[in-house]
Amino acid sequence: MSIRQLYITLILLLATGCQQTIAADKLVAPINEPSAENPADKQLEINKDALLKGSSEQIRIDAATVMLLSDQQAARNILLDTLKQTENGAARIAVCKALIGAKATHKPVADKEDFIQPILDIFVSGGAAEVKAAGEATLIFKYEQISKPLEKMAIDSSLSNKIRLNAIETLKIQPDVRAMLKLIDLLNDPDKEIASESEEALKSIGITLSKDTAGRRKNIERLKHKNRNEFLTDRLVYQETRLREFEAELNVWQELYLSALNNIYDNIKSDEEKGKFLDVYLGSSKPAVKTWALDKDYQDRIGTASKLPAEFGDILINLISDPDKNVRLKTAKMLSLMSQLNSAQKLLEQIEVEQDEQVRTELLVALGGVCHYAASPNAEFKIQPEIKNKTLKWAAKYLAEEDPQKAQKGAEVIMKLLEQNSLPTAEADKYLDLLVERYNRQKNAAETNTLGGELLSIMAGLCAQSVYKTDAGKVFKPLFEEALLSETDLVREAAADGLIYIDKAAALKQLRKTMVNDNSAIIRKKLTELAGEVGGQEDLTWLGEKMGTPNENEAAWQAMLKIFRRSDAGVLEQWLAKFDSQDSPVKLSNEQWIDFLETTEKKAGVENNAEALKTTRERLAQLYRKSGRFEQAAAYLGAMRQAAKTPEEKEEILGDLLEVYLKWPNFPLAAQLITNRLLVKDLEPNDIAIQTINDYLKEPSAGADPNAAIKALSKIEVPQRPEWDKQIRQWVQQFVPAATHRGGHAKDPNQK
Repeated sequence: MSIRQLYITLILLLATGCQQTIAADKLVAPINEPSAENPADKQLEINKDALLKGSSEQIRIDAATVMLLSDQQAARNILLDTLKQTENGAARIAVCKALIGAKATHKPVADKEDFIQPILDIFVSGGAAEVKAAGEATLIFKYEQISKPLEKMAIDSSLSNKIRLNAIETLKIQPDVRAMLKLIDLLNDPDKEIASESEEALKSIGITLSKDTAGRRKNIERLKHKNRNEFLTDRLVYQETRLREFEAELNVWQELYLSALNNIYDNIKSDEEKGKFLDVYLGSSKPAVKTWALDKDYQDRIGTASKLPAEFGDILINLISDPDKNVRLKTAKMLSLMSQLNSAQKLLEQIEVEQDEQVRTELLVALGGVCHYAASPNAEFKIQPEIKNKTLKWAAKYLAEEDPQKAQKGAEVIMKLLEQNSLPTAEADKYLDLLVERYNRQKNAAETNTLGGELLSIMAGLCAQSVYKTDAGKVFKPLFEEALLSETDLVREAAADGLIYIDKAAALKQLRKTMVNDNSAIIRKKLTELAGEVGGQEDLTWLGEKMGTPNENEAAWQAMLKIFRRSDAGVLEQWLAKFDSQDSPVKLSNEQWIDFLETTEKKAGVENNAEALKTTRERLAQLYRKSGRFEQAAAYLGAMRQAAKTPEEKEEILGDLLEVYLKWPNFPLAAQLITNRLLVKDLEPNDIAIQTINDYLKEPSAGADPNAAIKALSKIEVPQRPEWDKQIRQWVQQFVPAATHRGGHAKDPNQK
């Protein structure tokens, strides 16, 4: 880095903007009034007036700059005389800043030495803001040009400390070792305030001196022997280090402040109060606070469609053009979630002037969402066709970009606008063709480029729900068919989606030829679901083969079930035989058997096939028992018992039904079944009902209480049945705890 570059960098780092505090509200005394007879003098008069009475600081600086670079002596005189005026501090500051600006932009100022004494005189007569500007203006001169008057002012004890301190502050910012040495000399000044401020000035620029004389002498010698480049480099490094320290400290305090805001916000229970709280901080002058408020609202609104208060929407729309990039970016992302907010005009205006590409992209995404919402039937507002057309043009521009992300965003916005009836068909076709063109451009791109798949997904979406889906299907179908051969999963997946959206039956016929065992699990899942939706008997075989695949078993089975429900009884009988076969590779679980047999039962009922109904219900009853679905098992067994033709059949079913009641458990129904049997006859120990109860009491259901079953059976009121009474006593003695039946909780069967 050259000395000149270091010099400029250091000046820009050290120089800070002056704050305007003084209003130029009155005209100063006449200053070499120019003649108004020619245009140049008239313009000079205008410039002078703008300098002395301009309504803003920038106007005053601009006027001073014009006169500073003018070759008119009258213009030079106006500036010099302005620096001498103590009544108009704002104008003096403007002249100083014009001088600084000329130096920074390398614009030559003729005879600039004329300004040295008027600038230094400000140290005597000016306020704090004027002195600050004057001190910075001295940086346009070489140190040799200002050193004598400036150093004299600093060491002259006859001057007030205020003036001497102004000189010390100016010495501090000089990029010259000699200025630092003069500050070191001032450490020995008899005036303690001067000595102290000199020491602080040195410390502020990274120069520390030893307390002992020998050490201080070495410090001074070391400083004297530094060349200009070394001195400026050391100073710049120190300033950068201090800057990083200040930034780190600022970040700590900022984090503490935002953490406090978080705590307050999180403790607010009402959504309405939260909204009011955020409204306040969205209006903050600090970008970090505004982005915090935007982040909070963004997080709260993800996945919701809450209605916005009007004032919140107004605040948000105004933030679209906020000076801070991060605020604009966050605002655009917020508006992407809030398409119901009528922000289209402001979004479009900002897109057209936005300089940051990331922000502009998010603005376009938000604008596309607003246009999409406005075209929906239930929209609360409509937008002008001109805005839609400009949005589409911006989207087309982005689509044409080489940057894959930009192209994708452009395509997404086009899709949003074409989903609704926004354009004449001929105009819509133009944008469909643009999508095809952009897709064809990237087909040979690297495999890591996912744009092809994303574009095909967007095309597929237009075939699914766009107003123009018929036209889209005709235009995009050849691309989808070609893309099925791609080695990229995302491309094949999107192509499959597109064909399915165009014609499900035709897509199934085409896809099952080559994609049943595709490498993509997503495609296999799509194909399986499609078969369940529109497939037929011819799809059962390949679906059955997938039943042996752990990750696809259930999906394949659900698809088969849907086909079975659409098939005739003959197909179900055929597959029942396959499932029953010992050699069948497909092994159904109990639940799958139940699903299949329930379907078979319905078909048999529709066709009045009594034999098939009987067989199916028997198998279902057993499966329900195995699966612990005792209520369904009881219903089927009850129906089977009623339909039984012979006493032997009824007797066999009774044992199964009683077992189900006990294991359910439903002891009242079990007691009712026994009651009905006792009304007919006494129950011997070898009776099937007694044997069933014995088996249950020996091995009750998990968590079941045998005592509860015995209590329910003990309450049966029937005529004298000695065998039954005897059996109850045995069960009480065998299974009911002694304390319980001694306490009289188990009923004495002889008690009337």
